[in-house]
Amino acid sequence: MSRYCPRCGEALHHDSTRKGEVRKTARRAYEKTEKPPRKPSAANLAYSKAFKEVEGKYKKKGGGWKKDGFKNAGAAARRLVKKRGG
Repeated sequence: MSRYCPRCGEALHHDSTRKGEVRKTARRAYEKTEKPPRKPSAANLAYSKAFKEVEGKYKKKGGGWKKDGFKNAGAAARRLVKKRGG
């Protein structure tokens, strides 16, 4: 199996490829195609707000989660969003 240059995509060892042949997947892997982050949906924003409100009830004094606290906080936040109609 040939190895390919991460910058140009050319084979480093010419065992089975012709000179100048470029492997498309190697080039695509190193191209910088950063997409802008997706905007959170209205439902996600409502859940996030509700979670921040209820999380204090499910944490210890030191700031860590109680046993099953994260799971229960998420459930409470979902109930709160459902109750609000969001």
